[in-house]
Amino acid sequence: MKYWFDAEHKAAFTYAKSMTKIYSKSFYISSLMLPKERRWATFALYGFCRYADNMIDNPRNRSVQELLAETGFMKHELRIAYKTGESEHPVVKSFIAVAKRYKIPIEYPLELLEGVEMDLTRSRYQTFDDLYLFCYRVAGVVGLMMTHVLGFKDEKAFEYAEKLGIAMQLTNILRDVREDKNLNRIYLPLAELTKFGISESDIHDENMTPKLKRFMKFQIKRAQDYYDYANNGIQLLDKKSQFAIYSASRIYNGILHKLENQNFNPFLGRVFIPQMKKISILFKEILKTRIPLIGRTVL
Repeated sequence: MKYWFDAEHKAAFTYAKSMTKIYSKSFYISSLMLPKERRWATFALYGFCRYADNMIDNPRNRSVQELLAETGFMKHELRIAYKTGESEHPVVKSFIAVAKRYKIPIEYPLELLEGVEMDLTRSRYQTFDDLYLFCYRVAGVVGLMMTHVLGFKDEKAFEYAEKLGIAMQLTNILRDVREDKNLNRIYLPLAELTKFGISESDIHDENMTPKLKRFMKFQIKRAQDYYDYANNGIQLLDKKSQFAIYSASRIYNGILHKLENQNFNPFLGRVFIPQMKKISILFKEILKTRIPLIGRTVL
């Protein structure tokens, strides 16, 4: 009996799989192509990360103090779970089984929860260094955890994984400028806005000036540089896992290109990659990484 389907863990892993399928169809489809053990481990990792995000993204009617108490409880439960190797929490139960099996350091999930708390207590970031810390906590550490699960040939893979997480979170921020400002959140570094001659009111008023266009071009170029650097490290992952990360990188990079194509204007509506396009990218990467000769011929 595989550990994810034994009597102790089956319900928790099945729940994690259902969360993946509900909240990220493209990620779910990608996971199905992984070797079975890594597939179920990925479900558990995604389930934990999604649960952490949902505490803030779906805050219900709870105050900031109540939500901080909730994240605090999760940190406490994680520490106990890492110490004892078990948990009855619906998402920690499967996550800790995977964390122990793949030697995921406790610092990573704890950093993720710190990032969740930053989203509760901060709505502005003064410098890019400040923003980088947030991106590292909510996305960089996810890449680090995924690297443990997907398998790697060289420890340097972790450096590249962190940078890919940064690239993807910066993409989220650039895509969601309009949505975020409607929630009174501006993730764009204030010092850099000032440097380009842009005020917070320009963002709130959706004032798409030539200055803001130059600013967006600068930010997109920065995110693109992180993708370009990180993509060099995907080959350091296990061969059977590479397609999943190549696909994720291409899909998120496509969001940057869509922003460029709408003249760098983040106020024209949320850009996205259609589901069928995502699936097409996924299967092309499967061909290229698992069947190289066919990949070169077909693509």
